[in-house]
Parts: sequence; C-alpha cells; structure tokens
Amino acid sequence: MLATGALSRVPHMDTLQLPVLAAPMFIVSGPELVIAQCRAGVIGSFPALNARPMEVLDDWLAQICEEVSLPGGRRPFAVNQIVHKSNNRLEHDVELCVKYKVPIVITSLGSRRDVNEAITGYGGIVLHDVINDRFAHKAIENGATGLIAVAAGAGGHAGTLSPFALLREIRKWFDGPLVLSGAITHGASILAAQAAGADLAYVGSAFIATEEATAAAGYKQMIVDSSAADILYTNAITGVHGNYLIPSLVRAGFDPANMPVGNPKEMNFQSGGNMEAKAWRDIWGCGQGLGVIDEVKSTASLVQRLVDEYGAAREDLRRSAYANG
Repeated sequence: MLATGALSRVPHMDTLQLPVLAAPMFIVSGPELVIAQCRAGVIGSFPALNARPMEVLDDWLAQICEEVSLPGGRRPFAVNQIVHKSNNRLEHDVELCVKYKVPIVITSLGSRRDVNEAITGYGGIVLHDVINDRFAHKAIENGATGLIAVAAGAGGHAGTLSPFALLREIRKWFDGPLVLSGAITHGASILAAQAAGADLAYVGSAFIATEEATAAAGYKQMIVDSSAADILYTNAITGVHGNYLIPSLVRAGFDPANMPVGNPKEMNFQSGGNMEAKAWRDIWGCGQGLGVIDEVKSTASLVQRLVDEYGAAREDLRRSAYANG
C-alpha cells in the first residue's frame, strides 16, 4: 500500500494503490466510474452538477458511500463543487456533501469561505483548483485545506504555467496537501509529480476512455485516435480558457485557426460556429497527455497499467541512483 504524506488525515488513505486523485469530469464522471476508481485503488471523484436533476445527487452519494464502504469506514472519494455565481444549486449540493460527510470536496471557479467552513466543519478537506500562485494564496486565506495546481496541458479549464514553476512557487510557502494536474496519463508522470513536490497526481483524460465513463462512444474513440497536436487551448467555449479536442471543434463548425473570443463573465457557450453544439456535450475537453491512450479499457485495467508503469519508473530511478553512486 501507499504512504500518503500530507493527506493522512483522510480515513483509509492507506487503501490507495497509487498517489492519484481522479479528476471530476463534466458529463463523464458518475457513480459507476467513481466506484470503479475507488475499488481499483485511486481516489474517485465526480462533479455535483453531473447529477441531474439536482435531487439525483442524494441517490448518487448514498450509492457511492455504500459501494466504497470498508470495515470501520470507507475508501476516500471526492465531489467537485463549482462555486461560481452562476451555480444556483450550490447551497443544495453542499448540504448533501455535509449530510454524507464527503471526505474530499474539490472547489473550482471561485473561493468561498462559507463552503470551506461547511466541509471542514465535519472533518472533510477542501482542495481548491488554482492556476497561479496568487489564486493559491487566496484559496488558503479563505480556508481551503489544500490545493490542486492546474498546470499547462491539463484537460478542461487549464492554466498556462509549467508544473515545475507552479509547484515550486506554491511550495515556497505552503506545506499542506498539494495535487498536480496537467497531462498526467502515465505512471512515470505520477512519480514525476511526487518528485516535483506534489502529494498526489490529478488524472482525468485517461479515465474518459474507460468502460465505466459516461462519455459518448465517439468521445472515447476520438481520444484514442488523437495526440497532443489535436488539442487547442481556447476560451471560446465557456468564457474560461481550456483544452479541447480539435476534431470536435471542427465538427461543431469552428475554425481552429480563427476562434472567437469568449467572455469569462458569461461562463457559457459563446457565439460562432454551430449554435446547436453545446459546450462539453458536443465539444470535448481533453488534456495533452492523450498520446499514450491507445484503447478503451476498464478502469481496473487502466489503473493496473499506471501501477505497473509507476513501479517500473521507481525501479529505473533506483537503479540510476545506485549506478551513479
């Protein structure tokens, strides 16, 4: 099993096979994927907004809590809360997280002290998405427990900074739980994230191409067929910059070379292209690490691949260090 460092306050963290927090993905992550991730030995997660209508969230949390139970507790899992002002169901969703004592809550697109206090009040932890050091300071000042450093190459809403630059800036002043996001689809990259200063790697895109993910079959196959060259960074889709599969943009009527400029205040699908194509449903996000994803497989098989690669990378480093004296 795995030593878990700064996240040891979460019960049953020693059940992990890998230092991995699966990223919550809109319209992709649901109970089946979360349960499969947890059982495979990583921390599963899903966005609260995936449960629609919102009353379904109660059922999802009840199902997950039952299926990931262990003697005396349960495997850790996470729920993502979008705290942007456009989310009119936030209060309802946070109340359910409190009801089920969700071990980890991931907050995105804003930092809310009241949300943080509600989660930490029952012993949960709050990990906040940040793309730079300024936002990291603000999140911790508002009561977040830890941070997810969303670096260049991450799927969905991503930053532009090198993971090495972003992690070192944060580690200069913060010694709490820190997760790294950005093109992590191989076991060696998970080890590299730890070496760079992260406690956990944030893995998302690889889980889209799994049997348990609720992504459309075409979405999964496009990831298998594509490489880093097929990813475009744009704010045209939601108003916030993110990484998207170019073939899905073209199919929706966009010209990748002449994308419109989105408005971050609106946080919705912007004008241009095929207005029938809805953000995230028909225009698909993905990180730059998709080049190593070569087939759709079960979550258990994917995690086992990552475990094998992680172990091999550790052994390679051990041998290298020994050879160099």
